[in-house]
Amino acid sequence: MTEENIIEEQPEDVRPKHEEEQPSLEEAFKEQAREDEAAQSATFTLRRILGGDFLTTQMLRRQIGVILLCVFFIIIYISNRYSCQKKMLEIDKLNIELQDAKYKSLSSASELTERCRESNVLNMLKTNKDSLLKMPAQPPYIINVPE
Repeated sequence: MTEENIIEEQPEDVRPKHEEEQPSLEEAFKEQAREDEAAQSATFTLRRILGGDFLTTQMLRRQIGVILLCVFFIIIYISNRYSCQKKMLEIDKLNIELQDAKYKSLSSASELTERCRESNVLNMLKTNKDSLLKMPAQPPYIINVPE
């Protein structure tokens, strides 16, 4: 007896595994190219995370809302930071301008006070000989006026 005769005589459930029907090449590609991947275990190890095994299509589909929300918040954060930096630069510029204005005001007030002193005014009038004003020799009189 040959091997083929022995195989035919055996019932189907006892046939060797190598003789079971193999899926065709097309079926094998279809199975591997499916988008709905088989569920992986729920435990995430550092190796799986670093290897990128957890980024399956199914997981990305479930988390697309969270991903879009994170992208939205990142855009808001970047734009907010940019506008804050712009405003801070403007505030610094205005503070410098304000400080310069204060210094100019202080120096102008000091110069005006110096020029308005009685002794300086009298000295200017004497040198110009424009007026007959003199320094009083007597103190001023206080006049009380009844109401």
